[in-house]
Amino acid sequence: MKILQKLFRKNKWKDERKEDGFSNEKAQLVLAFCGKELLNSENIDGLIKEYPNATVISATTSGEVFDDCMYDSSISLTAIELEKTEIKIKLGNINSYKNSNELGSNLMAEVDKEGLQYVMVISDGNLINGSELVEGIRSSNSTNVLITGGLAGDGARFESTLVGVNEDIKEGNVVLIGFYGESIRVGHGSLGGWDAFGHERTITKAEKNVLFELDGKSALKLYKEYLGDYAAELPSSALLFPLSIGAEGDAVKNVRTILSIDEENQSMTFAGNMPVGSKVRLMKANFDKLIDAASGAAESALDISKTKPELAILISCVGRKLVLNERVEEELERAKSIFGDDAFLTGFYSYGEISPMIERAKCELMNQTMTITTLTEI
Repeated sequence: MKILQKLFRKNKWKDERKEDGFSNEKAQLVLAFCGKELLNSENIDGLIKEYPNATVISATTSGEVFDDCMYDSSISLTAIELEKTEIKIKLGNINSYKNSNELGSNLMAEVDKEGLQYVMVISDGNLINGSELVEGIRSSNSTNVLITGGLAGDGARFESTLVGVNEDIKEGNVVLIGFYGESIRVGHGSLGGWDAFGHERTITKAEKNVLFELDGKSALKLYKEYLGDYAAELPSSALLFPLSIGAEGDAVKNVRTILSIDEENQSMTFAGNMPVGSKVRLMKANFDKLIDAASGAAESALDISKTKPELAILISCVGRKLVLNERVEEELERAKSIFGDDAFLTGFYSYGEISPMIERAKCELMNQTMTITTLTEI
């Protein structure tokens, strides 16, 4: 694997880094994570001409990762020349399907399974229901290959997101990138670092990602009681207090970010489905543990792949960015310290992360995590 990286910022490309022998003409895959105002046909056409034999996969973000730094309103570009690995790409759009589950199921069913080692998912983060998309993808993952990825972002606006394959840049797009062959080694890790507190409660009324009742009582009323003075700052303060969610007895819990509240209906809308019967607990930010989680995710990826990564793709939640604020780059620096200076780091801040919670588990839609995928050819 040979890699080139560069950053477009303030109307010019800079900070180029590439490995010896990298060839623009031999690159098969270009990842372009972009501020929304920069993801347009003019910029993408320029990349298609620059890397004529590559497929350009693009997505808008809530912050672009370039090495161990985070930028807004930039393009973080990574061009990849795979020497022993084949890739195959499938693209679908939500407007062609009944729902996100059907889109995920049909798109994954189209993926050639022979020799398939890993699938990367880059999805719209606004029109797509991430929980349903992941459920659909899992239903067609007949060979149980590793699946990771993330949902595109739109800063902290939550208005619209874009995903593209070459010139096809649209809202509602979902891209699956399949990696084939015995030479690719993939690691993964995903951790949050949030502290749980308060009583565990059961979801007794919910519709998809809208929560109405916990233990038969108004979920919003209970939530406000726990928040105390922070309740007056809703919905913005909700980023500091997500919910853990899982089945009774689960050793590892997922996390759900609160997107909005509805005073009239006494409901709370989350960035992922809230199934009735699930167990939930309130969580709060512990800044040091959030940053430490990036180290843990990186170490997990190393343990699984058993190789030092050539490329690490870091997908962290927009909620973490807003909570960590000026300390946000510390989590990127922690990951970099684990992987070493030789590794190329890219990624973005997202509206949802896709990864198994533990090794050999099925992929899940995550919120409020640092999710890392590492790639190496041997």
